[in-house]
Amino acid sequence: MKAAIFDKPGLENLKIKDDVELPKITDHDVLIRVKMAGVNPVDHITVSGTPEIKPLPHIPGAETSGVVEEVGQHVMSLKRGDRVIVYNKVFDGICDICMGGDEMLCRNGGGQLIGVATNGGFAEFMAVPEKNLFKIPDEMQWELAASIPVTTLTPYHTLKRAALTIDEFLVIFGASGNTGMMATQFGKKMGAKVIAVSKDNWIKDFGADYIITEYDRVAEKVNELTQGKMADVVLNSLGVKTWENSFASVGLNGRWVTFGGLTGADAKLNVQSLYSKQIKLIGSTGGTRKEMTEVIDMSKELKTRVWKIFTLDEAKEALEALFAKERDGRILLKVS
Repeated sequence: MKAAIFDKPGLENLKIKDDVELPKITDHDVLIRVKMAGVNPVDHITVSGTPEIKPLPHIPGAETSGVVEEVGQHVMSLKRGDRVIVYNKVFDGICDICMGGDEMLCRNGGGQLIGVATNGGFAEFMAVPEKNLFKIPDEMQWELAASIPVTTLTPYHTLKRAALTIDEFLVIFGASGNTGMMATQFGKKMGAKVIAVSKDNWIKDFGADYIITEYDRVAEKVNELTQGKMADVVLNSLGVKTWENSFASVGLNGRWVTFGGLTGADAKLNVQSLYSKQIKLIGSTGGTRKEMTEVIDMSKELKTRVWKIFTLDEAKEALEALFAKERDGRILLKVS
């Protein structure tokens, strides 16, 4: 089969090969023909060699959609031809955390991802455990399907953890990014007043009530828009570069929540502001399988903005384009 594969860290080492061995499936696995894969920072990090990669040579790709090609003899829920997406967390399903419904925190999975701790979806075929696959409706476009496992599930889980409710003010940093555009839609569905921090006016089409374009004046603008109340929930997945502005935007009894640190992870915290305003700092990662079904159920009401679709042969270019200044929406990889 054809796959994007590397044998040592470095984007320059990512090669497209036509003779990669077809994955073998066990009795509980499913072989899928990959249709489209999302291209995310985690894929760039994987190829660059920051996390512990297994196996080597390695096929990246943490966000995958496709069609069932073959099923193991003990697979009961899927059949050949079913359209599916991959829940990309490695989990055993039997530890206390998994039994409590938080598979993404599995004690024995170690927070690892399919596509990082296993081969991923930048290939024509992929072997996946049955428990990691979810059927999707026939009418769902592959562009959205390939955006659900990471780009959509992550902010959905995050806003649920933040307990966002009707009429609350939600501030989203990086609102026109992959997860930001989805967080904007979920914020509106949850009844919040959404303040998008972005230079892109198109985010209004995704449900933003207000847009703040001046990144160095976010807290000041939030103060004006909320008439001094400030935000009930601030979502900042961008990291230390926007930390001070985001924390300063949280109001009394507010919640500051994150699932990423693209610009750095070490922030300086004003403890006095934390306790005097009774702010909750909330970390979030991925989402649960139950939440995956919830997202699929509401998928008809969701949309994604696509900037460019690359072919599998252009996997390296797709990863490089992640940080292009002109990027204006999702980057996807059309595999078959």
